[in-house]
Amino acid sequence: MLVRLLYASRSSQPHTAALLETILAQSHAHNPARGITGILCYSGDIFMQVLEGSRAEVSALYNSIAKDPRHHDVEILMLEEISQRRFAGWTMGQVNLAKVNPSLLLRYSEKPQLDPFRLTGSCSLALLEELIATAAIVGRNH
Repeated sequence: MLVRLLYASRSSQPHTAALLETILAQSHAHNPARGITGILCYSGDIFMQVLEGSRAEVSALYNSIAKDPRHHDVEILMLEEISQRRFAGWTMGQVNLAKVNPSLLLRYSEKPQLDPFRLTGSCSLALLEELIATAAIVGRNH
């Protein structure tokens, strides 16, 4: 059984290139063996991430993330059983929303800035799907 988990969190430390590279390197090193794919969006101190894979593996990874001191205010936005992956091409793709056209963010939210804590899970997922469609997602794939 496959599931998709969408969650948001706030960084406990300032976003730096080194912090993001560490998170992405860990994802690229461990996610393929666990069968987990997904994407990571960030803007300011906010992270929004999709994890796809088996229910057991996604649950284990989410529980680990929720305990990680680099994050706080970890909140599930959406969890659903899926018949196929939407983010299968990425062990962990990434989007820096500071480089995305603000009108795209405004389409889904009250202001042209990422605040998944104030969006529905379906709006957050639709935003991520549009980012894929506009090729805003970068990062190493399988």
